[in-house]
Amino acid sequence: MTQPSARDRPRTARKEKRLTFAPGKALLVSRAAILATLSLALVAMIALLPPIPLDALALLGGVLVAYGLLFLLSPLLTNHWLTRSRLILRQGWYFRTVIPFSEIESIVPADREGPLHAPLGVHRPLGQPVMFVTGGRTGLMTLRLRRPRRFWQSFGLAVREIVFDVSDRTRFLEAYEERRSLLAPVEPERPYA
Repeated sequence: MTQPSARDRPRTARKEKRLTFAPGKALLVSRAAILATLSLALVAMIALLPPIPLDALALLGGVLVAYGLLFLLSPLLTNHWLTRSRLILRQGWYFRTVIPFSEIESIVPADREGPLHAPLGVHRPLGQPVMFVTGGRTGLMTLRLRRPRRFWQSFGLAVREIVFDVSDRTRFLEAYEERRSLLAPVEPERPYA
């Protein structure tokens, strides 16, 4: 009797190459409110002010559409990914970083829950080596790097911790620990280390 090939085995028997974890959506609500307010202001300008040149209106409308695409639509299309050897954090089309497991010191649930402790969006407070990549204020995780890393979104300042959010914290931690245990142990005392 022959064994079924890898292609014929059920899909559940094979490990997925990439697991997807959705960030929160609270950031999108505030950005949608900003876009709606700016759109209403543009409509009020058209209705109440003397005739505005058509090219100026087209420019303002284009800026609003670009804002909506970049900061409102693109975060809906992106998620955080956990591959077999890396964590890929994404927020829209304007933030993406790949962090190999070898550069991660720890990932733990964050103690920064609540509206005062976790700013939304991509944010790095001055004087703190922490960067926030959050779409919501729940399900926060703290990733501690072995060595500080610089990001252009933090104006080149060094970052030691990254706070991000996921929709299912326990599933993320279980998947991370499972994937990390699949890697070969690091031997720092070998001859060519």
